[in-house]
This record gives sequence, structure tokens and C-alpha cells, in this order.
Amino acid sequence: MRFAGPMRRALSLALPLLIFGTLCGTSAHARDSLGIFEAWGAFRDPATPRCYAIAMPVARDRQGFAAIGSWPRRQVRGQVHFRLSRMRSEEAPVILSIGDRRFPLVAGQVDAWAPDARADAAIVAALRSATSMSVQTRDARGRGFADTYALRGAATAIDAAALGCARTR
Repeated sequence: MRFAGPMRRALSLALPLLIFGTLCGTSAHARDSLGIFEAWGAFRDPATPRCYAIAMPVARDRQGFAAIGSWPRRQVRGQVHFRLSRMRSEEAPVILSIGDRRFPLVAGQVDAWAPDARADAAIVAALRSATSMSVQTRDARGRGFADTYALRGAATAIDAAALGCARTR
């Protein structure tokens, strides 16, 4: 079956997100889709419960993701999380760039987060008015790399995820 225009675009964006859910070791059926908004998807996992907006890097060969999640029972909202597309060097800083703003992130080998809730809020506010963001660091071999994300649809996906968990406690 061939799809044209917006339907093809939606399918091309939804498929990597469903694959991602499968690769994370949990059933894709355990998540409720709240919608696909341009390059971003919004999902609810009622078992945890948690809700999140998620996107893959613009470069199709990258395996990372960016997510903004909420865990209502833990009273955590708008937490920023990045899975890097490569293992990073232990001493390499991880910097998130959104427009002319730079945010230092706290990082493990392949994951990075904002250092605190205040930084989470600043990052979410910055991405709402930008067109792209990138996470830069050096890999285990010392080579610099950046994972770049389109932000069209991000604000809507973040809002959909927040509403998806609004009544959960």
C-alpha cells in the first residue's frame, strides 16, 4: 500500500518510535500513543505511570533520542533526558545547544540529563521557541559528535504528554 503526503510523513515518524519502544525491552503495546506531532511523539505508559514526549535525531543513522517525561506519582514533571547516539568519553562534557543558549548536562556513558528541575524548566522553555537543538560531546575515541533534533511539534507533544498524565497520581 502506498501513502502520500502527510500520511507518509506520519508513518515515517511513527515507525522509528515504535521500533524504539520494542528495542527498549518493553512491549510497544504497554504504551498508549497520545499522538505524533511532526518529529515528536507523545506516549503514556499507564503501568508506571509516566508520560513523555520523544524524538529521534534528524540523522537517520543515529540511535539516540530526546525525551521530556513526567512521573506523576513521583511528582516529577518536564524532566529532560537524552540517549546519546555514541558512548561518550568519560571526561567529555555534554552540552545542549538551543538557539544561542547553552546548557551543561550531567551525563553517564550514553545518557544525559539536566542537572536539576530548574534547568529542566529552562530547557523546555527554550525549546518551545526554537527550531532545532543539538547535544554535543566527544565519543570514547575522542572524536566530537552532535545529535541534532528538529523541534517542530515538540511543544505540542510535551503538552500532550503532560495532559496524558494530568489525572494520574
